[in-house]
Amino acid sequence: MDRRDFLKKTVSAALLGAVAKFTGNLHAAPAVSGENSTGVPDIVAVRGGTPAEMFKRAIAELGGMEKFVKKGQTVTVKPNIAWDKTPEMAATTNPELVAAIVKACFEAGAAKVQVFDTTCNAWSASYKSSGIQAAAEKAGAVVVGGDTARDRNYLKEYYRETPVPRGKTLKKADVHKFVLDCDVLINVPILKVHGGAVMTCCMKNLMGIVSKEYHQYFHRKGLNQCIADCCSIRPPDLNIVDAFRVMHKRGPRGVDESDVKQLGYLLAGRDMVALDSASAAMLDLKQRRIGHISAGEALGLGTRKLKELNIKRITL
Repeated sequence: MDRRDFLKKTVSAALLGAVAKFTGNLHAAPAVSGENSTGVPDIVAVRGGTPAEMFKRAIAELGGMEKFVKKGQTVTVKPNIAWDKTPEMAATTNPELVAAIVKACFEAGAAKVQVFDTTCNAWSASYKSSGIQAAAEKAGAVVVGGDTARDRNYLKEYYRETPVPRGKTLKKADVHKFVLDCDVLINVPILKVHGGAVMTCCMKNLMGIVSKEYHQYFHRKGLNQCIADCCSIRPPDLNIVDAFRVMHKRGPRGVDESDVKQLGYLLAGRDMVALDSASAAMLDLKQRRIGHISAGEALGLGTRKLKELNIKRITL
């Protein structure tokens, strides 16, 4: 075994060990910890199927998509489509998962389902390489391009300057109208490491609801607080974490497939702070390193106290 293979196997073993700490023995009967007043899990963690299969089981445990989407409503699904990368690179949300969510929304009675992201690479290339545009449109969604910070007509048509009343640093932002005008917002991040924010998951994914010009503002003024402030604009009604393939190094874009480990998990719930906290544990990252988690809790966007939550763990 050469040094590269040794390091690769060592990193993979460490990552799987971290997952085991959070998920427990997923081969045993489903485990539930914590209590809540409804009996419905705060977080569902599913392992062992395709992204679509795991989503179907998770949403059933949460009461079905009809708990979130009502007949005639407009739904916006916000995946990560930031990078011109194929699904195997785990830089963008799994397209099979996005398609399954869109279909479930229509089955619950949605009149319209919309999909978009403010991309880092050119949106047309990112939408195509990720497979998300084709998958979402085939499932019936309306997909619009992302902000390249150069298309002024697109910015004028799709983004509106919006105040951020709860923001500590971010006081206003140009927010996509799909987020401002929808009845239901479903956040669908992919879990991975991030060079600037340490980790990207539910909260960091919502940075894609504002224009690219504001992304630059975030980096200048304090990335973590701005992420938390941004999340307060329109908190998601549902978060679905794609942890089927996980980029455990050189994120958020990655270099080659050695950066990726197939974990085969999916997490779902309403609380983006709790889901990010759980996701950090899966990557063996300390919460204190991820400043937007504590900043989000301080803004009242959720809780980091996983031991107080009802977490249901399932193996298919």
